Amino acid sequence: MRYAMVAASVFAGDYFLKGRMEARQDAQEGKELCKGRIRLRKYHNKGVALNFLKDSPGLVKKASGAVLLALAAVWCLFLPRKKNPCLMLGLSLAIGGGASNLYDRIKRGYVVDYFSFHTPWKWLNQIVFNISDFCVIFGSALIVLAGKKEL
Repeated sequence: MRYAMVAASVFAGDYFLKGRMEARQDAQEGKELCKGRIRLRKYHNKGVALNFLKDSPGLVKKASGAVLLALAAVWCLFLPRKKNPCLMLGLSLAIGGGASNLYDRIKRGYVVDYFSFHTPWKWLNQIVFNISDFCVIFGSALIVLAGKKEL
């Protein structure tokens, strides 16, 4: 049950933040936080990471749905075992984040991203993220680390 709550919390939290950013008319310009290290700004990502495949929205939706379905199947397979909490946490984070971004793709036609970083690396400064992105990245890392032990 706790793993379902993790996935639901990621989805709900990011859904709330995306809604807040969409409602703000001034969010395109951005607002700096943490002494300028983080910048809140609204960006509509029509593809996957870095707007890749933005001209193929149907493919992006289908591929995202297939990956999410595969993660959910693995989650259901390992849930009764209660052996590997690291794997289950990783799956739950990735499922919650992936579901939130897939929901955006289906409902809005794009994913709402809303913050970026100010770093010495210009390429990183141009990338706009959302909380779901970090949950997918961190969850995937946990899956890989835990999967080596489990599989």
